Amino acid sequence: MKSGLLCGVAFVIGAMPLMAQTAPSHFEAARIAGHIETLASDAYEGRGPATPGEEKSVAYISAKMAEAGLEPAGDPKAGGTRAWTQDVPLLRSENIGTPTISLTEGGTTKALAQGEEIAVRAPLDGTKAINIKNVPLVFVGYGITAPEKKWDDFKGVDVRGKLIVVLINDADFETGKGDFGGKAMTYYGRWTYKYEEAARRGAIGTLIVHESKPASYEWATVKNSNTNVMFDIVRDNPKASHAPVEAWIQRDLAVQLFRASGLDFDGAKKAAQTRAFKPMPLNATLSIDLTATSGRIVSHNVVGRVAGATKPDETLIYSAHWDHLGVGLADAKGDKIYNGAHDNASGVAALIEMGRAFAKAPKPQRSVLFLAVTAEEKGLLGSEYYATHPLYPLATTVGAINMDGIQMNGPAKNFSISGSAKLGLLDDLIAQGAKAGRTFTPEAHPEAGGFFRSDHFPMAKQGVPAISFKGGNDLVVGGTAKGEELAAAYTKDRYHQPADEWDSKTDLTGAVQDLDLLFGLGEQLANSREWPQWSADSEFKAARDKTATARK
Repeated sequence: MKSGLLCGVAFVIGAMPLMAQTAPSHFEAARIAGHIETLASDAYEGRGPATPGEEKSVAYISAKMAEAGLEPAGDPKAGGTRAWTQDVPLLRSENIGTPTISLTEGGTTKALAQGEEIAVRAPLDGTKAINIKNVPLVFVGYGITAPEKKWDDFKGVDVRGKLIVVLINDADFETGKGDFGGKAMTYYGRWTYKYEEAARRGAIGTLIVHESKPASYEWATVKNSNTNVMFDIVRDNPKASHAPVEAWIQRDLAVQLFRASGLDFDGAKKAAQTRAFKPMPLNATLSIDLTATSGRIVSHNVVGRVAGATKPDETLIYSAHWDHLGVGLADAKGDKIYNGAHDNASGVAALIEMGRAFAKAPKPQRSVLFLAVTAEEKGLLGSEYYATHPLYPLATTVGAINMDGIQMNGPAKNFSISGSAKLGLLDDLIAQGAKAGRTFTPEAHPEAGGFFRSDHFPMAKQGVPAISFKGGNDLVVGGTAKGEELAAAYTKDRYHQPADEWDSKTDLTGAVQDLDLLFGLGEQLANSREWPQWSADSEFKAARDKTATARK
């Protein structure tokens, strides 16, 4: 899950929202709280895929979907029935013990501590060991090749047999202007792209320089997300997408590396923000010795459905990811369980209760699917698998509404979505908000690349109109100042850390407010002939247009 979502414990569940309610709510805060408390408990061990925590999570979500009145909508079974789950085959890799890592600069060698100065991921290229000795490093700016922008950070330099050092985000982040959309991150700024580009060029691997602002999260998030079990979708040729070494390094280490090469880090970064940048060899080499387990496992998406009365083959999707980071490195208090209360037990709680609301309402004309996906924290893998192996045709999928964290700071006057995409589904959401006296606010931090970091993105890549909803930051009590303060505190102190735990004092009245809004949007779409579209200049419009005949 992306950071920056609002999470706090300033109020109590029983507090009454200060905004007028025009109709009784479809949702109960106590029910939502019960799901979060259960899924975020230590008994669920942080809900890591392919662990006992997955087994418990899948069983709980399936049972609660059934209790809510949904029908199973997963993989087909004999006799025409459906399971509650969709099998998601994944590659699983885990480092055995602690890797041995050393850096050599000008003839001097020093050990690097895994998780402190560097975070080396378990290999996802299919290998079970990394044994490299004195591999040269070369700085390639932001590591971007974008022909349509006439941008090439590699300038013909052969990086085979080398480790590339790259900056996080893209070249416009600091200036706010340029070829990559200004402050709004493009896909070129995502760490996933940088790893993919290194693999395409045959590099031994990538060292991404972590800086908190362009990454939009602290080093603790990097450490906790990259030093535990890694997963990927099962690929025919994993080496085409992954080099052996995929790692992050602390900024201070990067500064030291550049200084040892007679370079100024900040000066090199400034040069990398121009089209004229040329790669800079560094006077340093890296050695890594690690072994890992590697094999295929099967994780699961959980899928429930309310079948449409007259157009059952047309589908609206609500989604949320059930997984979190499982058991990992201990924090300062010795806590090793990454409970993921906000991220994303809260979204799953919302999904279950959204299903209950539709099951109790008059039967919609179109079908409504409730999709709890796996392995979001490992790269949106469960949603990627569904988007490429849909259980119900994407051509006749009306749209997708994702819930990645819910409002836990009380009611807000506004709401938002992740990213800055333009599409008819957003227009519909804004219209629904207006009915409730709420306004839409564009994402406050587009530089964080939120559009590429939640489970709606794989659906968008396939052309399905998709949004990931965000609770507002203009709180009824405290305004935007308080909202931003609480969001920053969550990102710093709890995001992807064991401290993301359930607190019984959490105020969920804002969550109820948001779910009523999202229910209204879904009810409208499920009972209309509308087919939301992408804007004319969207990169996703062409994929949607190709399936237009199926919707007539």
